[in-house]
Amino acid sequence: MSSSNSDYEHYYVPESSKLPLFASLFLFITVYGAATLFNNMSGMAATFQGDWTHWILIFGFVGFSAVLYVWFSTTIRENLQGLPSAQLKRSYVLGMLWFIFSEVMFFFAFFGALFYVRTFAGPWLGGEGDKAITNILWEGFSYDWPLMTTPQQAVEAAGAAQPAAAGGEFSGPDRHMGFPGFGTMFAWLPLYNTIILLSSSFTVHVAHHALKEGNKAKMKLWLGITVLLGIIFVILQGVEYYEAYAHYGLTLDAGIYGSTFFMLTGFHGFHVCIGAFMLLVMWLRATNRDHFTPEDHFGFEAASWYWHFVDVVWVGLVFFVYIL
Repeated sequence: MSSSNSDYEHYYVPESSKLPLFASLFLFITVYGAATLFNNMSGMAATFQGDWTHWILIFGFVGFSAVLYVWFSTTIRENLQGLPSAQLKRSYVLGMLWFIFSEVMFFFAFFGALFYVRTFAGPWLGGEGDKAITNILWEGFSYDWPLMTTPQQAVEAAGAAQPAAAGGEFSGPDRHMGFPGFGTMFAWLPLYNTIILLSSSFTVHVAHHALKEGNKAKMKLWLGITVLLGIIFVILQGVEYYEAYAHYGLTLDAGIYGSTFFMLTGFHGFHVCIGAFMLLVMWLRATNRDHFTPEDHFGFEAASWYWHFVDVVWVGLVFFVYIL
């Protein structure tokens, strides 16, 4: 028995596009610019002295952002026209889930680096564990975390003749950013950032349920609160970084503690900026264009998934970077 084409679901196939190619190109330029800037730490100081490193980063980021704007605008327009089929929309869900999974692996690598340093490399250099013989390289170094005294400082204090690593520029911080104790915890910025970010996870959840119930006014209110909380989080993290550099002596050059601290918290802060921007776009779409319905709101749903992911990563950061 034969079946007609009407028995099958219509599947919309978008037109051929060069946007993925341009996105890959600008993303490569962005990563290259960022890597070059970090490898050449004098790049920041030389910004007004003819160094073009930062312009490569800016060019790549602006280009990548422009491509995403065109790409997502096209996708939104197609969706409003009712072109995507149910199967295509399911592919959007799978695509977002794979994207979040890639982000999980991204942070897993950095958490793994921190675990390796604290569990293996640090104790070995301090004369502990199976490879304690490596302690002969850094005579007088005793491992402890947070690492306030780098191996090079320990060598210099012991008066050993060990050659200076990296020109002897890496020296430990004066103070660490860890949990100060219950007596002074209310003066600890990460506590407030944790409260703010966990609260934002609740507010975006309320906004999501309001949208599914068809209450757009409530959805806009709570989504706007979520965006505001995200902005406050970024501002407080900026204040924390200022305190670290100006008063704690904790910089990117402050040994492995400084580099892992800023690597993990910095990348997380960047992801918070991305998540807050995504939610801001959803809020503007809902407010100015009256987009989203209780049955069709994947753009908002995907942004909320990403925001919950950012919140979970922060909980891990607080536990492994600040407290333990």
